[in-house]
Amino acid sequence: MRLENKIAIITGAGSGMGRAASLLFAKEGAKIAAIDINGEAAEETAKRIKSEGGNAFGLRADVSKSSDTTAMVDETIKRLGVPNILYNNAGIEGEGNFLAQLSEEGFDRVIAINLRGVWLGMKAALPHMIKNGGGSIINTASIAGLVANKGAAAYCASKAGVLALTRVAAMEYGRYNIRVNAICPGAIDTPMVERINAASGASPNSGARTSFFGRVGKPEEIAKTALFLASDDSSFATGAPFIIDGGWTVS
Repeated sequence: MRLENKIAIITGAGSGMGRAASLLFAKEGAKIAAIDINGEAAEETAKRIKSEGGNAFGLRADVSKSSDTTAMVDETIKRLGVPNILYNNAGIEGEGNFLAQLSEEGFDRVIAINLRGVWLGMKAALPHMIKNGGGSIINTASIAGLVANKGAAAYCASKAGVLALTRVAAMEYGRYNIRVNAICPGAIDTPMVERINAASGASPNSGARTSFFGRVGKPEEIAKTALFLASDDSSFATGAPFIIDGGWTVS
């Protein structure tokens, strides 16, 4: 098993890519702290893992609050041990308006969760990883951090910021045997994409046109990339954006 004896904190673990990664990491031997703003969804993910013989617990946390990110790391250490893996996956799409119509509250909320949340997660976990001899941090960015999307100024800015944080963290903490990478998904079949399509009136499979394969991606496909980055298979990879978008950014 590729993650045997590893301990992973995964945020946004209650659905979509976070749940898929939690289930896959557990199958590969990791103990899982499933974190989500929806505590019931986090518990459900943990319940699924335990039903298959894995070790996990679910916890509600708002990653935009330092008290919550500190608590999620402390609780993980208390119940499972020091984390070797931190997967900062929690995020929201936010308000969909053109830049000048975007409310200050809407902008601030997206930045708080998508960008500040990643920083706070790393800030809480890094001191423990250093003392423990290293680890792997995976941050969920997006192709929206690389290309522009109309009506998504705050989201694009937040994900570009995640890429910048990832590069800086990789530079600063490589000396401690800590690798930091980012995943940039394209259109993936998740509840977030469903909400975006519903709000815009687009068809459920509208994201398929962005892919050379004529379909949207599956959460499990992102989870497999995260598994590679969490495992020793990626031992020389750090500071990099891993683009998993079916070809969106090529054209």
